Amino acid sequence: EFMRNPCVDAGLVPPLVQLLNCKDQEVLLQTGRALGNICYDSHTLQSQLINMGVIPTLVKLLGIHCQNAALTEMCLVAFGNLAELESSKEQFAYTNIAEELVKLFKKQIEHDKKEMIFEVLAPLAENDVIKLQLVEAGLVECLLEIVQKTVDSDKEDDVAELKTASDLMVLLLLGDESMQKLFEGGKGSVFQRVLSWIPSNSHQLQLAGALAIANFARNDGNCIHMVDNGIVQKLMDLLDRHVEDGNVTVQHAALSALRNLAIPVVNKAKMLSAGVAEAVLKFLRSEMPPVQFKLLGTLRMLIDAQAEAAEQLGKNVKLVERLVEWCEAKDHAGVMGESNRLLSALIRHSKSKDVIRTIVQSGGIKHLVTMATSEHVIMQNEALVALALIAALELGTAEKDLENAQLVQILHRLLSDDRSAPEIKYNSMVLICALIGSGECSGE
Repeated sequence: EFMRNPCVDAGLVPPLVQLLNCKDQEVLLQTGRALGNICYDSHTLQSQLINMGVIPTLVKLLGIHCQNAALTEMCLVAFGNLAELESSKEQFAYTNIAEELVKLFKKQIEHDKKEMIFEVLAPLAENDVIKLQLVEAGLVECLLEIVQKTVDSDKEDDVAELKTASDLMVLLLLGDESMQKLFEGGKGSVFQRVLSWIPSNSHQLQLAGALAIANFARNDGNCIHMVDNGIVQKLMDLLDRHVEDGNVTVQHAALSALRNLAIPVVNKAKMLSAGVAEAVLKFLRSEMPPVQFKLLGTLRMLIDAQAEAAEQLGKNVKLVERLVEWCEAKDHAGVMGESNRLLSALIRHSKSKDVIRTIVQSGGIKHLVTMATSEHVIMQNEALVALALIAALELGTAEKDLENAQLVQILHRLLSDDRSAPEIKYNSMVLICALIGSGECSGE
């Protein structure tokens, strides 16, 4: 290690890079190893190598010398180190690395060699252009084959390969183009295979299957197609298997998929009548913030403009009490924000006096008032609209709580603050008009 800097200071790196153009395989091998040792663990030196154009050179070497195991391994180690740097991915995208790696992967039998290629594929697949190149080079078929071969095995190497292959599959679906290419209008064989993972007995495949569905559910067309083709029931069955002492990552993934599927307007009523709200409410007891967060998001998506469902959920005392409790989850800002937003949504979409009474009785008013001071304009607006509905529909019941939460002072502050957005000022004035009917508040 102490010799690295002297090597760099002596100007050894540029001539070594030049030697990578040599035809002699032994010289190439030793040059690659020397560069690897000098630049090991140094992002600065690795960046210099990238700027000197080693990536296209190494990719070319991999293609030419793929029969030479030692040279292949040297290239893979170099790719693994360089691929961690963001600047390398753009250069890799201009080479045929995807094609070369998939070609090499197909030849491998040994677990260690596959593992080595996986270690290069994972960081490269974070780049959307390379994701698509990997899909086009046939990586997905290789991954599906691995899953098929390893799914029933309990050998350590097979379990590891199953996890790596299914995780990489999910990663490929994070790119919009690669995802759409594999969805193929819901008719794609890859999409169908992934669907078959959800009822599997392997937690890893259940997780990957649910995450894959969440990734496919990133545009309205896909979501509508999946809901019309029965995916909701599969996800609810999966959740059912994980209610008691269930796997938290599977719960989180299945709820993420349901939340995304509930975004298109036409899906909401279908999902509600399929019983999604009831399925999701089974996880109200969960103490895991990631599950709580997705549960809240799913319910909020489901009740958007669905008055009947919003009223039904808003009168559910257990749910409202849990929301009020989570509104105080200071350690988990996401859960706290989503709880506030769902409380407000229950009022805004139901416009129901019963819902308002339930929220007042459960101590939720003060949280809606606090929400009006949020740093996010969208949350401020949602709070002000809900508070205006409370003032218009059920002021008598909520009056004391509104006063204790110092609503009038907060409105005064919002109106006199030059930084308040115009819609915030408008909704504050609408709320003030509704409050004027209250003896206590109009006095203030």
